[in-house]
Amino acid sequence: MVIINYLLLITIFCATPALVIWLCRRYPAIDKLGPIMVLYGIGMMIGNLPFLPPQIVEVQDILPNVMIPLAIPMMLFGCNFTRRQAGLQLKIVLSGFCSVVIAIIAGYMLFGYRLDEGAEVGGIITGMYTGGTLNAAALQAIFKVKSETYVLINSYDILISFAYFVFLFSFGIRAFRRLYGEGERTLTQQEQLEINAQIEQNKRNPYRVLLSHEGIKQLGKILGITIIVVAMAAGVALLFPSEWFMIVFMLMLTTLGVAFSFVRKVREMNLSYDVGMYLIYIFSMVIASMADFSHLNIEDGINQLAFMLVAVFLSLALHAIGCRLLRVDADSMIISSVAFINSPPFVPMAAAAMRNKEIIVTGLSAGIVGYAAGNHIGVLMMKLLSTF
Repeated sequence: MVIINYLLLITIFCATPALVIWLCRRYPAIDKLGPIMVLYGIGMMIGNLPFLPPQIVEVQDILPNVMIPLAIPMMLFGCNFTRRQAGLQLKIVLSGFCSVVIAIIAGYMLFGYRLDEGAEVGGIITGMYTGGTLNAAALQAIFKVKSETYVLINSYDILISFAYFVFLFSFGIRAFRRLYGEGERTLTQQEQLEINAQIEQNKRNPYRVLLSHEGIKQLGKILGITIIVVAMAAGVALLFPSEWFMIVFMLMLTTLGVAFSFVRKVREMNLSYDVGMYLIYIFSMVIASMADFSHLNIEDGINQLAFMLVAVFLSLALHAIGCRLLRVDADSMIISSVAFINSPPFVPMAAAAMRNKEIIVTGLSAGIVGYAAGNHIGVLMMKLLSTF
């Protein structure tokens, strides 16, 4: 009976994301919420059922510690760090990262210091707002913040991201363009191919491809290379004191994931990002099932929301000023802000709203750098905020 309980719980956590993805593709109303938000809701409902078997505690402890180390390199393998326009990208990344760092320090001084885990929250949202959900999940694994805190971070992020998009799409884009100018440039043939590939990728269902012979074959390669990366990262982390193991392990996973992306055959495994994202979905559901809001501190929740609001909108303002000083055009500033705050998957949607497909390459390039650097910057930010 005990083994059956383990298998049943693991099956529920691992199979439910597939059902949610199917529902999102079939029903637009559910798709607007997004898989992660739906999975948070399901996870919280499961975690508060009165008849759960005791084995769920062990499953909740094991699955996140397996999913994240595998997801990090998988989601980095397909990144292309050999883009052109190095000068523009350097300006965008410099302005974007500095803006997020300054905004989070300001938010911490105003609201974050009141939180029990304020420094850790600051580190997580630093990774989130320079990279994405992947970085936030990795930093949660490093800092071991309470499940309630992490679920609130992601729930608030969805609300704030919605407000951020409403601002940009209602009048923000027009206002920035009037102030800065849109900028004009001619695409290279390679860049146009990258744009077309990204648009097509957003239309396809990658998980259906996984069921084909070629998909299964590629999945085997992805898992094999990922296990090698995890083993190498763990080997390096074991050289450090035990209290540093998780930090070094996660940062090495990121570094090695980037390093392997320079191998052409690894980078061309076009399913690696989607497989990694599926593991993030499982992680999100498991973490949500651990949340207990019966003892939630309302004051902490309000301060956490205010902290994140300052981080997003102050960083947007500072990034706009920084790009203006560095003579970056409005469209490049806006699309890079979307990549940092909302992560690269939102770039094509923002480019469509801006009616400027050419800008997709700029946004994706900025977001890719954010994925690579987010974990490192998040750890450094947590250490910095801990000294205040």
